Amino acid sequence: MSPPVICWFQQDLRLEDNRALAAALASGRPVLPLYILDDETPGAWASGRASRWWLHHSLDALRQALRARGSDLILRRGPTQAVLDSLIDESGAGSVAFSRRYEPHARALETALATGLTARGIEVKRYAGSLLIEPEAVATKDGRPYKVFTPFYKACLEAIDLGSAPRPLPKELPRPDALPAGDALDDWGLLPRTPDWAGGLRETWTPGEAGALQRLESFLEGPVAAYGEERDRPDREGTSRLSPHLHFGELSPRLCWQRAQRALETNGRRGDAGIRSFLRELVWREFSSHLLFHWPELPEAPFRPAFARFPWAENPEHLAAWQRGLTGYPIVDAGMRQLWHTGWMHNRVRMVVASFLVKHLLIPWQAGEAWFWDTLVDADLANNAASWQWVAGCGADAAPYFRIFNPVLQGEKFDPQGTYVRRWVPELSGLPDSCLHKPWAAGEEVLRAAGIALGRTYPKPMVEHAAARARALEAFATIKG
Repeated sequence: MSPPVICWFQQDLRLEDNRALAAALASGRPVLPLYILDDETPGAWASGRASRWWLHHSLDALRQALRARGSDLILRRGPTQAVLDSLIDESGAGSVAFSRRYEPHARALETALATGLTARGIEVKRYAGSLLIEPEAVATKDGRPYKVFTPFYKACLEAIDLGSAPRPLPKELPRPDALPAGDALDDWGLLPRTPDWAGGLRETWTPGEAGALQRLESFLEGPVAAYGEERDRPDREGTSRLSPHLHFGELSPRLCWQRAQRALETNGRRGDAGIRSFLRELVWREFSSHLLFHWPELPEAPFRPAFARFPWAENPEHLAAWQRGLTGYPIVDAGMRQLWHTGWMHNRVRMVVASFLVKHLLIPWQAGEAWFWDTLVDADLANNAASWQWVAGCGADAAPYFRIFNPVLQGEKFDPQGTYVRRWVPELSGLPDSCLHKPWAAGEEVLRAAGIALGRTYPKPMVEHAAARARALEAFATIKG
């Protein structure tokens, strides 16, 4: 029998449109599907708790899909190089195929693996698949990476060439007579020890390729038509919620793009603006990955060096209140509680809560980035870092420093009937719409009728907006120019 090929799954936990898997199958040799849990290589950016929950269920779904095709998923835990060396020794594998990643630690690992395995006479094949365009393939006229989104977006629209149709789901996978043994998924301890938190995640999500494809189909059949207008409304189901599926590679961006384009062609003018808005968001995701590729220090250091001098105010009590959704600003608290319960937060609200942390409280953006990394099921190093820096004003194509979201006005504009706040901050549900987003402005009689005692059943605002805004502008002035 020919020596097998190892198909090493990373953040491409799917069978459809997986170029590494397709190449392994095309070799005509037995395939060893492998996933490695390497706790050491990512360093400080090892997966957070919500991501580990998702990973557990996504691996289980991939394993079941492989078993249905006559194969199985080999699970091994340990340093990646050592795991691959061991499996090659056991199986006699002659090649390794995998999809490339773009995080600094992953790039360094892949380079070292290619060197080490090639020296052993092992064929190493690395494939694209996590992005629409590889970071080396698009640049400004003078050959530099883009720092501003709009020209990047235009360049991408010209450069995207999806080529052939996405690779279909394989019907079966050839395997050796006996697959090497692997770990039991349950032994990895990826699931959280907090049952109520796991329950909230379970009732919200269906990890895995099948769940990803179903969510994409449902989105393109309905909400996408109004996506351009509805995507800013946290009180409505107007977004795709595809981000965790894309992050874990249960869905390829190429498949998303092609199916959205097909909807654009078949729907005529209905939903045209919404579909184009969705495609633009896919390119925004690309922009973040390209930034991380070219500026690998993005998760830790401000993109704009002047911000290294910013007078941040470390305040553990304020940070803890923000994390728990107890700031006294309903739209902020609703977002933080939605995050804790579901592992996800509406994008408009993400901007509001992030602005509140870094501009109202002057707490470093890295503290917010770390909390999101631990609690988001779609925690992505590139997107998380780029988005936090954008809000803080220190990133590429960043929001102007003087753009400080007023949480009351944001709530009144994007949650006008208070549906979102009442869902996640139920202690305020009895307030009328007119004061739901500013309960401190309600009279004592109104508060009493709603069963609210500010400072006891719901906190008073931890800062006053006008004063916090003035303080933020004063702090930004110290580094202006």
